[in-house]
Amino acid sequence: MDRRGFLATALTGIAGAAERAHSFTTDRRPGRVDLFVDRRLVSGLVFDERWDKPFIYPLRTLSGIALERGFPLAQRKDESTDHPWHRGLIYGHGVINGVDFWRELGRGQSGRLIPRGEPEESGSNLKLRLAMQPPTGAAIGTIEQFYTLRVIESCLVIEATITVAADAGAALQFGDTEDGGFGMRLRDEFRQDRGAILRNSEGLQGTENIWGKPARWVDYTAEIEGRLAGVALYDHPGNPRHPSRWHARGYGLCCANPFALRDFTGDASADGSFEIPAGDELVLRYRAAIHEGAGFDPESIRW
Repeated sequence: MDRRGFLATALTGIAGAAERAHSFTTDRRPGRVDLFVDRRLVSGLVFDERWDKPFIYPLRTLSGIALERGFPLAQRKDESTDHPWHRGLIYGHGVINGVDFWRELGRGQSGRLIPRGEPEESGSNLKLRLAMQPPTGAAIGTIEQFYTLRVIESCLVIEATITVAADAGAALQFGDTEDGGFGMRLRDEFRQDRGAILRNSEGLQGTENIWGKPARWVDYTAEIEGRLAGVALYDHPGNPRHPSRWHARGYGLCCANPFALRDFTGDASADGSFEIPAGDELVLRYRAAIHEGAGFDPESIRW
């Protein structure tokens, strides 16, 4: 059986039993907080000033298998080097009040999400407040990122609450663009042309079928170091325009993006833009389930 057949067969099983209690610890270093489960490094929050926005990195299974793309932090041999702003778990959007808060095109060309102080830690929780800084002028708003680590059904689950506040005296306008959202960039083994399985909650499979389509979740699974592993991303039912549409590419990128309708459908008359009135805020919730081994069922841990 070839790799694709092996993956497809293994994915038909049932999720494992609930886990025992786990310990969550952190290690703070300049510009980052590393996250441990049972003393094993599984993830971290990176926020030092050389990056234009913070991100969750690395992305590892409970046994320690690395699923994230190493570039640009720790590039593996022969690894892809496109889109250096695709790092671990990320959040941003390509057009907010005309400013690109997704692509990092150089200081003075795109927006930055700049930490307002150090992250706050509490148990398995992390919170970071960010100024939405355009290339020129004052900040146009604030983003608060709140992350919680859990273990559910043998998976490391990272839950994210993203609060975007129009607290600078003007509305925030999200433009219609496929570039942005809450998403992940995985290592090159998660390329579809290398045998990875890309599927969504609606029973569709392959980037050609799931890109731009509404779904409650999207899962990428591949064979890494002889074992099945992957990441499923979930859109919360309370998010605007649930179920989200997905920027689900075949090279290891996948993002939930509710603000791209024209780009995803190709309908020039469609408008996926969204406004947060001045003084108001938008709360978005997402979940990433990092799984390992055969038999993972995304439905078993969805909201």
